[in-house]
Amino acid sequence: MDRVFINQLRVETIIGVFPWEREVRQQLLLDLEMAWDNQTPAVSGRLEDALDYGAVSARVEAFVGGSSYELLETLAEDLAALLQQEFNIPWLRLSVTKPGAVTAAAGVGICIERGAAG
Repeated sequence: MDRVFINQLRVETIIGVFPWEREVRQQLLLDLEMAWDNQTPAVSGRLEDALDYGAVSARVEAFVGGSSYELLETLAEDLAALLQQEFNIPWLRLSVTKPGAVTAAAGVGICIERGAAG
């Protein structure tokens, strides 16, 4: 199966378990890799046949930006389910990075895979 990807999408949101984290917006970096048959849009040349990464990015920004999760794990699960349902994505890999969460690291986070690649 072919893949469509979005790398380091920056979104500010409320995320974290500590009281101070509930009062400030923090930046997250999201990486998405999504299974998609790219042969059809390659032949047709029609955006309607492609996985519109602009629309996916906008949906991610709206969902994550409007959320206030405590755990990255919960955010990732809910976002993956939403994207698979709304865009009919059979498989995806989602990485969520929280920069600066650990002083000695550029970022920490999680990576999940959901669905079947086909």
